[in-house]
Amino acid sequence: MQFFFDHLVWFFKKPEQAISPLKQRGLHVVIGGRHESWGTYNTLTYFGLSYIEFLGIENLSIAEKHVENGLITHIVQQLAKVGREGPAKVAIRTNQIEELATKLKAEGLTVYGPLTGERVRADGNVIRWSLLFPEYPENKVSLPFFIEWEKSDEERYSEIEVQGLIGPHLLGQPKLESVGFVVNNLDETLEIWKKLFGLKQGKKYTDTEINARCRILKLNGTNLLFCTPIGDGPATKVLKEKGETPFLVNLTDTNQSHFFEMLDGYWRFQ
Repeated sequence: MQFFFDHLVWFFKKPEQAISPLKQRGLHVVIGGRHESWGTYNTLTYFGLSYIEFLGIENLSIAEKHVENGLITHIVQQLAKVGREGPAKVAIRTNQIEELATKLKAEGLTVYGPLTGERVRADGNVIRWSLLFPEYPENKVSLPFFIEWEKSDEERYSEIEVQGLIGPHLLGQPKLESVGFVVNNLDETLEIWKKLFGLKQGKKYTDTEINARCRILKLNGTNLLFCTPIGDGPATKVLKEKGETPFLVNLTDTNQSHFFEMLDGYWRFQ
């Protein structure tokens, strides 16, 4: 069973207001579209097929009705009730979502889905997919959700390139090298993810900019970086304020070296 990084979901009250700060940093960003049946809408920035989705609530009364869609219940809790913006969840792509659901249930997880989803693009066309939301009993560790698109990777890439969703970034040809998660227990979290999804890991190292012990899990498209704080710094700040969550975007091939905070998340350009 193969897995590919699909996208990082970034909760934002007004996704369209993410466009200007991102463009000022040299990133190509576009209005995505509306999820009419979920009451949400988005803005997107692509790095090949890996992308970041800035997701907001358009119609709260619709969004509140979705009790099985873990992403929508999460955004209602975080944005509508707490007002908390920033990186929130990672979607991993598969072409065997039914088989994955069976496997995760056999591992003792609670699984919601596959659930169908669709979005009306800015050009009026509709794109469709299926989602899967696994959870550990008592939320032992936060897990990603999974997506299977209606169309193949090749078809999707061709379409979004023609639409201008994939376009030139002013800062070069950046690659979304990894998305960083802050976690309480690095080794325990890595073991769980490795067991469930068969991902290989890199070497453990200390990241002085965020003051944390970190280790990569290798994923097709974009790696997953897990970090546990070792003292005061960005990782500790996020863990105290938000708990275990994605919090860091690592872009390579940006023709610069810069670590900064933007849109309630951390970014590293290399």
